[in-house]
Amino acid sequence: MNVAAAVLIGLVAALHVYFLVLEMFLWTTPTGRRVFGLDADFAERSKALAANQGLYNGFLVAGLVWGLVADRTDVRVFFLVCVVVAGVFGAATVNQRILVVQAVPALLALGAVALS
Repeated sequence: MNVAAAVLIGLVAALHVYFLVLEMFLWTTPTGRRVFGLDADFAERSKALAANQGLYNGFLVAGLVWGLVADRTDVRVFFLVCVVVAGVFGAATVNQRILVVQAVPALLALGAVALS
């Protein structure tokens, strides 16, 4: 695997660690509410759902790290495709910005993996 692919996969994993922290631990804080545009009442009522989303982001991180550490192209591709699908779905159902923040970096990483 080339360095560019590893760096891009690491970036995608780091983004998902950030999403995990926001959703599991910062959802009801001023930072979490600002990032997601939430009022305090809604944030409090939805914090269990957000924590669940954060946990799933953690699974994506685990898979991406596994693919890097084990040097498994199939694992890297699988989890990057999962990120792209989640990003496309999020853009279609929640906010189009998710496409740029989540799906595009994963697509770039997939391209780099394909070229390596």
